[in-house]
Amino acid sequence: MNRSRLELKVGIFVMICLGLLVGLLLQFSKGTTLFRKTYSIILNTPNVGGLRPRAGVLLSGVQVGTVSDIKLAPDSTNVSVTLKIYREFVIRDKARFEIEQSGFLGDQFVAVYPEGNEGTPLADGATAQVDPPFNMLGVARSVAGFVKRIDDTARNLNEAINDVRRSVLNQQTLTNLTYTIQTLQQVSQSAAVVVSNLDALVRTDAEPVGAVISNLNTFSIQLETLAQSAQNLLDTNRPQITLTINNLETSTAMLTNLLTDTAHSKGLAGALLYDETLSSNVYSLVSNLSIAASNLRSNGLWHFLWKPKPSDSPAPAKASDKTAK
Repeated sequence: MNRSRLELKVGIFVMICLGLLVGLLLQFSKGTTLFRKTYSIILNTPNVGGLRPRAGVLLSGVQVGTVSDIKLAPDSTNVSVTLKIYREFVIRDKARFEIEQSGFLGDQFVAVYPEGNEGTPLADGATAQVDPPFNMLGVARSVAGFVKRIDDTARNLNEAINDVRRSVLNQQTLTNLTYTIQTLQQVSQSAAVVVSNLDALVRTDAEPVGAVISNLNTFSIQLETLAQSAQNLLDTNRPQITLTINNLETSTAMLTNLLTDTAHSKGLAGALLYDETLSSNVYSLVSNLSIAASNLRSNGLWHFLWKPKPSDSPAPAKASDKTAK
């Protein structure tokens, strides 16, 4: 074997060894080896953010696998993330997957929360759903919009305060407010004086006021006694009162019937009121009786019963005789 071929073989062997060493270093740097058994779990998410292949998979903070592949769906609406999980670690279907970030600007990884280790273990090739990672840029844009809205609100508030200051807190308004406060102070002082005088009056006339209250109390007791006596009187004479009321009702009914008959020209009273002939006769009878009574009073009983003889010379007739004739 010549020297050149030996050097070539040695060079190829060294290159292969260096390649294997680099591969092993990269494999060990992610915590995985070519000789550990794994099973696959496929995660579906609308966005993976900054997640990259060979990122770690942490279960309760312990690395249990790596991200082996990230593929975009044909319709570009979903992303499939393939996880390689070490066979000795069991992940159940109740577990929750999150894409998180180590530190503020660190690499992203897949975090697995067991949620009490409930459910059945996920088999090789099982699928699960994962929410998109926290988007700092989106939050920054939202915060920027929120800050702009706060700035607009502050500007509007400042303008409103300026308007209030111009329209309300002007010199005239402040003067009126000062005058109102002074007036209120005077009114409060006057009210305090009135209350003080009222208190002094009450203290001075405490005994007369007490006597008045005592008299009112005595009067109320007497009034209650009188009301009780009246109630007892009513209870004692209830039959007589009831009989009297019944008699009044009977009398009222009789009077009503009498007035009704009179209105319909029934009875003597009705005939006198509504029969013109009978009324005229009664009027003539009363008139004659009046004349007879006048003659009886003037001539006496004898001349009233016997008519005197007429004299030779005619005498002037009296007014009563003419009326009698």
